[in-house]
Amino acid sequence: MKKVFILSGLLVYLLLSGYLVIAATKPPGVGGVLPEIILSVPEKPEHQKYLGLAGEGRFTIPKIKAKVVLIEIFSMYCPHCQGNASIVNEFYRKIENDRNLKEKIKLIGIGTGNSSYEIDVFRKKYNIEFPLFPDGDYSIHKMVGEVRTPYFIGVKIGKGGAHSIFFSKLGGIENPDKFISLILQLSGL
Repeated sequence: MKKVFILSGLLVYLLLSGYLVIAATKPPGVGGVLPEIILSVPEKPEHQKYLGLAGEGRFTIPKIKAKVVLIEIFSMYCPHCQGNASIVNEFYRKIENDRNLKEKIKLIGIGTGNSSYEIDVFRKKYNIEFPLFPDGDYSIHKMVGEVRTPYFIGVKIGKGGAHSIFFSKLGGIENPDKFISLILQLSGL
């Protein structure tokens, strides 16, 4: 009984003194807007072209030239992300090989807790063709509610950078064709 009292007192002290912070974070909700995620323009020219960006500098996701941007939050250390990589690649290729979807839907990955080096290792090991961005300091991960991985966020882009989230879900892609149909249905494309 004395141990419980001491531990409870210690916990209250840590909470009140700011040494222990318990925050209830939530992933981005459907109908909301994406936090202002700032990314560096990819070095690879093919990724710049794919996203409709040019040169160097930084950009936000609504600047990507597409009607829909699908964001995969992943980690190279996540076994589910590793196991789902080939299916996500298939999803990407199906969109890129469809003339009607190629310019409308773009896919990017954000590696939570991953450095540029770790992103490159993941890209090479799993033959990832779409742009991947590091989030080594977890800042983006915190902005999106510290979601588990893999996590997908679908953002519909409007004129002038207006945007809204139409899809927010934990878990991988099971069937690329069904996932494309779901994205088209939910986004209204």
